[in-house]
Formats: sequence, C-alpha cells, structure tokens
Amino acid sequence: MKYIAVPLGMLLSVIYDLLGHYGYTIIVFTLIVRIVLFPLYANQIKHSAKMAEVQPKMQALQKQYANDKETLNLKMQELYRDEKFNPLMGCLPMLVQLPIIWGLFSLLRNPTAYLPDTEMWIASHEAFFWVPDLSQPDQWILPILAGISTFFSFMMTQQQQAGGSEMSNQMAPMMKMMKYFFPVMIVLMGRSFPAGLTVYWFVGTVVQIGQTHFLNIWKKRLVAKNKASKK
Repeated sequence: MKYIAVPLGMLLSVIYDLLGHYGYTIIVFTLIVRIVLFPLYANQIKHSAKMAEVQPKMQALQKQYANDKETLNLKMQELYRDEKFNPLMGCLPMLVQLPIIWGLFSLLRNPTAYLPDTEMWIASHEAFFWVPDLSQPDQWILPILAGISTFFSFMMTQQQQAGGSEMSNQMAPMMKMMKYFFPVMIVLMGRSFPAGLTVYWFVGTVVQIGQTHFLNIWKKRLVAKNKASKK
C-alpha cells in the first residue's frame, strides 16, 4: 500500500496547501479521483451498450451448441474477437478504484506514515461539521449517508445493466440481494473506518450517481444509434 498511499498523501498535501482545511481537501481529492476515473465509467457504459448488441448472438450460439461446450467456447471467443468485445471490461472501474480505496484507507488510518509533513499530521485530526476528528470513526451519520448513497447507486447500476436478457434474468436475484446487503455492509464498515475515508466514499458515490444518470442517457442514445446503423 505504500506505493499508493504515498502519492495520495502528496496530492492531499498539495490540495490542503491551497484550501487550508482537511475536510474540504478530501472532497476536492474525491472529485479529482472521480474525474480521472470518468473515462473508465464512460467506457463501461459503451461496453454495456455493446453487450446489448452482442447478447442476441451469444444466445443464438448457446442454443446452437448447447450440447457441445468446447465448440461453444471457441465460437464465443470468435464472436468476442469479431465484435471487438471484452466481457471483462465492465469490471475495470471497480478494479482500478479498489487500490485507491485501500491506499486512502492506509493513509487516513495512519497519516504519520505516509503524509510528507507534520502539518498534515495535525490537519488529519481536524473537525468537519459534526465530526470532531476526521481520523476517527463517525458512528452513525456519515455511515448512514454512505449506505443510502450506495443503495441509490446500486439501483441506478441495475437500471443501467437491465436488458431483459437471459443472463440479466439469471443475475437478477443476486443483484437484488446485493442492492440491500452491500449498503448495510458499508454502514457497518463506515462505523469503524476513519471519518475521512467515509467522507470520500459518500462524496464519491454521490458523484457517481450523477455520472451514472448522465451515462445512462448516453447509453440509450448509443444503443439506438447502433440499432439504426444495423438497419
């Protein structure tokens, strides 16, 4: 985590020098991270639109080679290659964000180990609204806000991925369970995480909700454009 936490600490220090408040520094830091990750989310939506286009062909192959799994796998690989479609691309934004979360957790849990100057060590203990110390957990308000924002983010993601396909129908029960389980988990984790990390998660999720709303509109237009080009 050192190789991730140290650069994050340097970025936090630069932002803090400009703003002079640790709470607002975390918010601006979160916005920067979300802006940097936005192309990945946009590509995820493009991937989702491509998935809607490729799905009927995948289902046709599954029916045609239902009793020949080896041939089915080969044909699916050919389809992915011909359509320039990578089924793993939908997971990329989360895979990229996880190291940032882990690095930020290490940074905020033990700022003296990663922040470049002693002024930032003191700053990490600043109060922020009702939170007396951002390096310590907030027991209820921030975790609940983070849980609520995560719930709405999951709802929007489900709308984004809904397509009525067989795969979507098979995953629906699991996604419905995760929609309730994951926000509760975020609340419980938020009660033990440093408040600064919970601020990062809450603000980042709110920004993601706005990005997802915009990208869902873009996806609908992209799917319609793809359908029109096939005619």
